[in-house]
Amino acid sequence: MSDDEEINSRIYIKVGDIEIDVSGAQHEVDDAILKLREDEDWSTALAKVRNAREGAIAAAVEAAKRAGLPARGTAFKALLDNCNLQKKPDQVLAALHYLRDVEGVNDSPPRVLMDLFEDAGLLSPGNLSLYLNRLRERGFLSIPPSAHDKNRYAVITPEGRAHLDRRSRY
Repeated sequence: MSDDEEINSRIYIKVGDIEIDVSGAQHEVDDAILKLREDEDWSTALAKVRNAREGAIAAAVEAAKRAGLPARGTAFKALLDNCNLQKKPDQVLAALHYLRDVEGVNDSPPRVLMDLFEDAGLLSPGNLSLYLNRLRERGFLSIPPSAHDKNRYAVITPEGRAHLDRRSRY
């Protein structure tokens, strides 16, 4: 490919007072982003995005409670339908996301997960431990060391969130 044919790429990110603007050939942008990821501005920008996301989720939860929106089963079913999550492992991962990020539940024993599926009118996952362990093996879930390896305290990893994001696009 000649210089005239090289495709220019650009990444522009503005979070608060932090502005990241990288442009050039794709390989140049890739190299610059790799270097930026080690920079403090990148970490600060990501932290601001996470804080804004958490604030938005908290505000949505509070607004839903005030508005008397549908029961948890209906809301969870809508999440699965809207994101087109049909495979049981994806649904289990989404259930943990729902419980942790929407309802703010930090302890979700198997009974709580099974009840969520039942409330949504869905077939329960059956051997829930098998699903949770496989999701852990794939790096989609982690268990804090203080939880003594109990699945009920599993949290979704960034890889798990990215997996759900990829699945929900199809």
